[in-house]
Order: sequence, then structure tokens, then C-alpha cells
Amino acid sequence: MKIQATDTPLHQWSGDCLGVGFFEEQAEQSAAFGTLNSALDGLLQEVIAENEFKGKSGETVWLRTPSGSGLARKIVLVGLGKPEGWSLEGLRQAAAAIARTAQKQKGKTVAIALPLWEQNATLSAEAIVEGAVLSLHQDNRFKSETENGSRLYVEQIEVLEVGDRAAAIAKAQQICEGVILARELVNAPANVVTPMSLADTAAQLAQELGLSLEVLEKEACEALGMGAFLGVAQASDMPPKFIHLTYKPSGTPTRKLAIIGKGLTFDSGGLNIKPTGSGIETMKMDMAGSAATLGAAKVVGLLKPDAEVHFIVAATENMISGRAIHPGDILTASNGKTIEINNTDAEGRLTLADALVFAEKLGVDAIVDLATLTGACIVALGNDIAGIWSPQDELANALLSASDQAGEKMWRMPLEDKYFEGMKSPIADMKNTGPRPGGSITAALFLKQFVKETPWAHLDVAGPVWTEKESGYHNTGATGFGVRTLVNWVLAEK
Repeated sequence: MKIQATDTPLHQWSGDCLGVGFFEEQAEQSAAFGTLNSALDGLLQEVIAENEFKGKSGETVWLRTPSGSGLARKIVLVGLGKPEGWSLEGLRQAAAAIARTAQKQKGKTVAIALPLWEQNATLSAEAIVEGAVLSLHQDNRFKSETENGSRLYVEQIEVLEVGDRAAAIAKAQQICEGVILARELVNAPANVVTPMSLADTAAQLAQELGLSLEVLEKEACEALGMGAFLGVAQASDMPPKFIHLTYKPSGTPTRKLAIIGKGLTFDSGGLNIKPTGSGIETMKMDMAGSAATLGAAKVVGLLKPDAEVHFIVAATENMISGRAIHPGDILTASNGKTIEINNTDAEGRLTLADALVFAEKLGVDAIVDLATLTGACIVALGNDIAGIWSPQDELANALLSASDQAGEKMWRMPLEDKYFEGMKSPIADMKNTGPRPGGSITAALFLKQFVKETPWAHLDVAGPVWTEKESGYHNTGATGFGVRTLVNWVLAEK
């Protein structure tokens, strides 16, 4: 799909579908309305009155222009809501609404004319492209026949009235590539995305983008004492893969960062098996953290920032067999800490424990892990908001700023140290779960035991990595949540 900026006035643009945004109760006072309404001999005003279009956020109306008008074949009006609430996320949502309508109308050439976010025209252009491209993404890989309407009709998008923003448009398209990679990894079933295929994906990224790759096999993990990770992996017939993908800039790096993604390609719960109806049927998505990590690696490899970034995934399944860890077993992590297993379904934190120890030994300036770690986080924050835990205000604020720019909602949660009392074991250093109250907090406190001094943040993304309904620029299924926040964080100045 070709995307470009153009200076063609909207009343002279003559493709298939022109999308124009209007703020609430201000449509008829805007210059865009006056220009188009005059060109259509008052038809636009009639359509707005007939459909009672007020410009409320998410409201859309479309009309077919008269033959021979010289205008776009169809015009889509999109409500933008109150102007004082206008934001980058509003731009993404509006661009998505236009792109979706054009797709439904089988338009090949589409133009988008939206008021820019006044604080940054470049970021505005990026947001428009992100909203349009991600809303049009379709994942039909596992269908034998393409359903009606599944074909992508849109071939070209022109962004109007943004000036010369070719670099911003190209950057946004590269970011979308990483988001789409993450979506497709999470959407794929567990018999397609396995620990081995995640390692293969990392190898492909390394080859295409000039990254370095180290994949530690089981024997190498044993030599490093990764007893927590390997304890989870031991029941699976599939070998575990500890993936370490590295991007290094051409010059001296401005900073060194590590991103760790939870990589459970399927989570049965182990011997504490998840019953049907508890979500076991969706546990292919328990590797969404690793998908975001690899998606971010793709974008970083394409954009080539000045920071050095290490992307780490401890990939395995959590399965049931005669080799499975038992409730009551004690595992020893690679930093020597011992863990009493009181619930084999709290396995993600065990894999992350050894990954955190590994990352800190790299001498990085900051570590961020992201994981579909707890249902408790969904209870606390719902399906649309991820939780952030960090002992360091500077790192937490940097991630919140990056997420705000990305339109990926996150909320900082407390690291209440006294809650760790509930995780203490009489026979080991700790248990792998605590009491039911504050379950997402105790999970973060568990992870904190495996980072000594490096600034660290934990993102629990269990809710927003998946959606059951089409919304904004997200289609049903995987959202690719986290990729854009991670990229913004890496690109931000120290």
C-alpha cells in the first residue's frame, strides 16, 4: 500500500474516497466545510442536516458526489469531538474511521484531511498513518477461503495538508510493520508459534536487519543455572529457547537498554491446570510480551537509533507430563534464590526471573519487562490499561510519556514492599505466588527479587494485548500492544 503526503486542496482531490474531520458543533463554521459545500452546491449541508451530524467523536457519515463534480467519488465526514480534547490518539482513531469506511466502500485511492495536533505536526502525520494502516491490517493466514470483504481494497492513501512529511510517513509505516509482526505472532495458534519458531523469527530479523543473535539451548541454560526457566520448560516435548537479540548502533551508544518479553507459547497451567472456560483456549496469547519485544526489535532495526538495545525472550511452553514440576517443588534461579512452587500456573514470573538476571549481567542502563502476567491486573485496570511497576520514578515517567505518545494506556501501580511478606516460604527464599489480594503487585514484587541495582520496570499487559471486538485501529484478536511504547522509549533522548 502506497502512502504519501500531498498538497492537493481537498476540493480538488479526485480519487475514490475523501475523508474529512470536523469538531463537534463546528462543522459548518470550518473552512473545509465551506469549500466542499460550495463545490457541491450545498449538498454537504443537506447531508449534515439530514443525518443530524454533530461531529461527536466517532460519528461518521458518507455521501456519493454527483457525477462530473470533479471531486472525490465519495466523501466521508468524521466527528472529532471537542477541539479542546484533540490529541494524537484522536488523530489515529479518526484516520482509522476514514480508512475503514473507504475499505467498506471498496475504495482504492483514499485521502485523509484532519486537523493536526497543534503541538507537533510531524507526530500528527505519524499518528494518521498509524491509525489508517493498523485499521486496515487483516490476518487471513489460516483461512482456506477469503471471506467477502476480507480482501484489502485500499491501494493508496494520501495525507492532505500536512506539508512535506515523507520521513514521518516512512517512520510510521516502519512502526506499523513491528506492530503487525507482533499481532501475527499472537494471533497464530500454539502449533504454529512455538519456542523454535520464535527463535526462527529472531533469526530472520537478525539476518534482515543486521542484528546479532544468540540462542541458548537447554544445556547452555543449565550451565548458567537457569533453574526457574527450565523448571517451567521441563514438561514440554518442545525444547526451550533462550533468545538474545541485540541491536548496536554504528557509533558509540548513547545508552544501553534491555527489553524482556514473556514467551510462553502455550500455558496449560501445568499440574494446576486451567479448567475449560477459564481462558485456557486463549493461552496461545501468553507470549504477547515476547511478540511485542520482537516487534519492537524489528522497528529498532529499521529506524537505527543511537541506543544499544538487547531483546530477550525465555521461550517455552507450560505443559503437563510425567516430567512436570509439582506444587511443592523448589527451584533455584540463576542468581541462587530458591523458589517454592505453590502454583504451577504462576509460571511466567519464573521464566522472567532468569531473564532479568541475564539482562542485568549485560551492564545495561535500564531494563523493561512486559508480560501477560496476571489476571489480577485485568481485575484492577480492566481490558484497556496496562500496569507499570518500577522503583524508579524517572524510568516509570519515561515509559508513561512513551505510552501516552503511542496512545497505549498505562497506569503506574504501587510496589508495596510489605506485601512480599505473603510470599515468604518456610522452606525456601520465597513462594511463586502470594495471597489473592493484590495479586499483580505481589507478582511484580517477585520479579523485583531478581534485579539488584539496574533501573527496572515491569509492564503487565494481560488486558490490552487482545480484543474481542473491532475498535478504533484494532481488529478482533491481537492488538500489538506495547510495540509503539517500547519504540518511543528507545527513541527518546535520555
